[in-house]
Amino acid sequence: MYKNLVPRFIDYVKTETRSDATSTATPSTPTQVAFQMELKKELEKIGMSDVVYHEKNSFLIATLPSNTDKDVRSMGFIAHVDTADFNAVGVNPQFVENYDGESDITLDKDGKFKLTTTDFPNLKNYKGQTLITTDGTTLLGADDKSGIAEIMTAMEYLIEHPEIKHGKIMVAFGPDEEIGIGADKFDVKDFDVDFAYTMDGGPVGELQFETFNAAGAVLKIEGKNVHPGTAKNTMINAIQVAIDLQNTLPQDEVPEKTDGRQGFFHLLGISGVPDEATMEYIIRDHDMDKFKERKALMQSIVDKFNKDFGQDRITLEMSDSYYNMAEVIQKDMSIIDLAEEAMINLGIKPNKEPIRGGTDGSKISYMGLPTPNIFAGGENMHGRFEYVAVESMEKATDLIIEIARLNETK
Repeated sequence: MYKNLVPRFIDYVKTETRSDATSTATPSTPTQVAFQMELKKELEKIGMSDVVYHEKNSFLIATLPSNTDKDVRSMGFIAHVDTADFNAVGVNPQFVENYDGESDITLDKDGKFKLTTTDFPNLKNYKGQTLITTDGTTLLGADDKSGIAEIMTAMEYLIEHPEIKHGKIMVAFGPDEEIGIGADKFDVKDFDVDFAYTMDGGPVGELQFETFNAAGAVLKIEGKNVHPGTAKNTMINAIQVAIDLQNTLPQDEVPEKTDGRQGFFHLLGISGVPDEATMEYIIRDHDMDKFKERKALMQSIVDKFNKDFGQDRITLEMSDSYYNMAEVIQKDMSIIDLAEEAMINLGIKPNKEPIRGGTDGSKISYMGLPTPNIFAGGENMHGRFEYVAVESMEKATDLIIEIARLNETK
């Protein structure tokens, strides 16, 4: 049905656009800009209006004008151009046609990496479908280039089929979502719509408006290093302090032991020598009160350690990353109802489970533009086991078009 959907997706994922958390530039990598310039040409080619790349925030935006005489709400669709911190150079997509829903899928030529239904039971959901996988050496990039391909294809289809009536639609492709800063400079006034959706979810049916509240924490530990032969009652081993501090946190409140709306402390990294050490955490919880309690607990542990030392040997830098967008969207659930009705019209079962993470929509919603998240189709994002079904991308494209059509009838 969409002849350009898969070819454009393949072209997109073969373009390296990994973001860089150590960079202070916007966007964090020049490859993202280069990719957006190609997307800009494509938006102009398919017939979108007011195609603009904004250097101030590195968002590429475009408009599909309304083609109805009705006064309907305007909407937007958003996706991010960057990929996660995993090898993204030389992406070589593999096609598995008419997957039987049971067999192992060997990714690399040496047979070291396989998609199995034991490790990835969701594979069973794709019987009879065409899967696009990695070759085992890179990620795929369906997060979020499937979303970009779906938005681009839907806009192309609406332009080619003016008989489908719709209000004003804007699209935005932005940077650095994977490192949590892409939406910081998003211009809601410039993206002049009543509501929007990020096409950045996983399997078919996801309709997400509840995310984590999120914070990041960096702890720097000052040790006291002396010769181990004379260390008794003198040495303060910063590495051991880090271990002790980690063991003070609730041991069952970690990602690998939680699900649903359960929050966690996640130790992202630890490095150091006896003289000094650094720890990096992310802190997550869906409930705002529990989120605040988690941050307070982290601070209280640091305070207690410093008190026991009799001096401040641990410094804590903690900052919020984003908040649960449900607090914004639940004030007007009509945009969730619209997307849910569109899914039902297409025979898609909506899944409104909370996200155990966040999207650009988390920040954008708090900027005044309600922006829930819709499936883009990918599974096992951010690594070599990532895959997406062609049929999932087709359904996501169908959904964009149906939301636009349905909105015009309201």
